[in-house]
Amino acid sequence: MTAPPVPLPPPASVDATLELLASQDYVADRRLATAVFLAQKLGRPLFLEGEAGVGKTEIAKVLAAAQRRRLVRLQCYEGLDTSSAVYEWNYPRQMIEIRLAEAGGHVVRDELAHDIFTTRFLLKRPILEALAPPDGVAPVLLIDELDRADEPFEAYLLEVLAEYQVTIPELGPIRAVHPPAVVITSNRTREIHDAIKRRCLYHWVDFPDAARELEIVRRKCPRAPESLARELVAFTQKLRTMDLFKAPGVAETLDWAEALVALDRFALDPATVADTIGVLLKYQDDVGAITPEVAARIVAEVKQASSGG
Repeated sequence: MTAPPVPLPPPASVDATLELLASQDYVADRRLATAVFLAQKLGRPLFLEGEAGVGKTEIAKVLAAAQRRRLVRLQCYEGLDTSSAVYEWNYPRQMIEIRLAEAGGHVVRDELAHDIFTTRFLLKRPILEALAPPDGVAPVLLIDELDRADEPFEAYLLEVLAEYQVTIPELGPIRAVHPPAVVITSNRTREIHDAIKRRCLYHWVDFPDAARELEIVRRKCPRAPESLARELVAFTQKLRTMDLFKAPGVAETLDWAEALVALDRFALDPATVADTIGVLLKYQDDVGAITPEVAARIVAEVKQASSGG
């Protein structure tokens, strides 16, 4: 049986954090690397806010992979509660235990109630699993898209983020021996309460500039010809200056690069843009705004800029 990999310690500096992220092909700017470094150095949750598709969730995945730690992900949604996020009692097993005790004829209610509310009947959900991992190794806990959850769930998280513990009425508080690295993301579809943010280090993940986005495309889509990579990045950057309902994120840039490579394209042209714009833009109003004339104009501007004209 193969032994699990030994987790690596947190990076010792901001430069080491940049190198750690780059080792997983995550191209971060120094401000983001500083936030990641400080969150790990100080043992604080990291709260990442920004538009969808800019790489917030990827940070948690990269940290887990680079440090050889397990990733525990809690995907938030409306109606999320403690039974799905933290813990739940295994009621079928508890009922079987009660029936067996009754069949044996030795039922002492107080003792039985105590026996069925022990950890062997406890079903761990992501948060409790991260606080009390079975292997004892602190994982990376990703609480993804917290803005999709309801405000009462935010209130529940306050104990988790401040003390790295949860309180179960039947068992009392369960506190992490080795606290997980916590990454919280939000697409800002609603405001998160200040009480959550006060317990975290905060960073706004913005769209990358052209140079960094080009480097991301080079790393994530190495099959894309250099000329195509430059043009599609410049085109995407132009779109982000327009009044669109949803500007394309880095994830859409990478999807578009893969699509253009699959179509054996070596450069942009208006017809190709028209055929593939649905890979880059996800709303009909935005797609409709990129008329053939607009696409041709942007492609011409991109080619002129890339030629140095």
